[in-house]
Amino acid sequence: MRDARRPDLTATATVLLAGGRGSRLHELTSRECKPALPFAGPRRIVDFTLANAVRSGLGRMIVATQYRPETLARHLKTHWAGQFAPGALRLREGTAVTGTPQGYGGTAAAVAANLDELQAEGVRELVVLAADHVYAMDYAGMVAAHRASGASATVAVDTVPRHRASAFGVVRTSEGGRIESFLEKPDPVPADPALPGRAQVSMGIYVFDLDWLASVLRIIPGTAQDFGNDILPLAVALGEANAYRVPDEGFYWRDVGTLDAYRLAQLEFQRGEPPCALPPRIGASEHEMRAASGELIQFAFRMQTGGMSLHAPRLGADTPGRWTMLDESVLLPGARVAPGVRLTRTIVAPGTSVPAGLVIGEDADEDARWFRRTEEGTVLVTTQMLARRAADRGRPVAPFADSRMGRSA
Repeated sequence: MRDARRPDLTATATVLLAGGRGSRLHELTSRECKPALPFAGPRRIVDFTLANAVRSGLGRMIVATQYRPETLARHLKTHWAGQFAPGALRLREGTAVTGTPQGYGGTAAAVAANLDELQAEGVRELVVLAADHVYAMDYAGMVAAHRASGASATVAVDTVPRHRASAFGVVRTSEGGRIESFLEKPDPVPADPALPGRAQVSMGIYVFDLDWLASVLRIIPGTAQDFGNDILPLAVALGEANAYRVPDEGFYWRDVGTLDAYRLAQLEFQRGEPPCALPPRIGASEHEMRAASGELIQFAFRMQTGGMSLHAPRLGADTPGRWTMLDESVLLPGARVAPGVRLTRTIVAPGTSVPAGLVIGEDADEDARWFRRTEEGTVLVTTQMLARRAADRGRPVAPFADSRMGRSA
C-alpha cells in the first residue's frame, strides 16, 4: 500500500542524463564516460543517482547515454535493472535514437529525442537528473514541492562559494521561491546580497510538467536544445520556474567534474563516517580491493590520520625510505603503489602501478613535466604517463616490489 504522505508517482517518469564525457577530468575519461568512473571504493558515480531514484520510488527511467557508453550500460544492466520492474529501466544511446553521428545535441535535446516514448506512456511529470553528481536526496519531496508551487518547472538549488559558482547556472529567487533570474555559468558571478560570499546554483535536477516542456521544445529551433541555455531562461521569463532547496540540514552535494573536486570528494568518503548515504556496495569489498591492488601482500599494516596514510612494508620496515606515504591522495581500483612511494594530492588512475621510491606531489615543476597537474595542485598519474617518464629516463616502466624476495622485481 502506498504511503499517503508521499506523492503518487505512477504518472511520473525520469530521464537520467548520462552521456557526458567530463572533459575536465582529462585522461580519467579517455576511455569511460564520467558517470561510470569509480567512486567511494567499488561504486561508480552514477550509483548515487540510481540509489536516490530507487529510494524515492521513481519506477520508470530512460537513461540517455552517448560518450563511451559501454561500461555504463553493462553496469546498469548488471547491477541496477533488477531494482526496476521489467523494462522500466531503458537505455537510449544518442546516435541510435537520433540516427545521426552527433547523437544528442544538448541536455534538453536528449529529452526531446525521447519525447514521443514518454508521451505515449501517459507521463504527466518528468524528473530530469544528472548522472555525474555525488549526493543523497529524496526526489519525492521535490515532486511534492513542484506540485504545490503551481510552477511548470522546478529547479533543485544549493549554495556554493561565489568563486566556484561560474561552473553552474546561478539562480536568484524571490522570498516565495520563484526564480527571478537564471544565468548559465556567468563570469564574473554577480554578488547576491542575501548570500554574502556565496551563490545559489542549479544542481542540474529538474521537475517539469511534461506537456509544458513538450510545448517549449517544439518552439526552440534546432537540435541542440539545452536546459541551462534555453529551457530554464525561458521558464524564468514566463514566471514558470520555482526553486527547491533540500530541507535536510547539512545536505551534501558535490559536482565532481574536475580533478580537484573528484579527489577532494573521494577523500571525504575515506575519513570516517561518509558525508551522505552510500549506495549499496556493488562489486568487491574494500578488503578484496586491497588484495587485488597488492596492498595485503606488499604491506604489513597501515596507519591513518586525517588525510594521510602510512603503509609499512612486510619486509624491510626498519629500512629508511621503505614506508609508503599517501597524503591527501586517492588510489582508484586496481592502482598499485610499491614500498617507498610518497604521494601528495595525487590521483592514481585505475590499473596504474607506481614504482618503488617515486615521489609525486612535492615538486610542481617535476610533476607538470611528467603528469597532469592542476593549478590547485592535484596530480593525475596514469600508466601512459609513467611509461613516458620511464622511456625518457631509459628505465623500465614500473619496478614493483617482489614480496617473496624483498627486493624490486
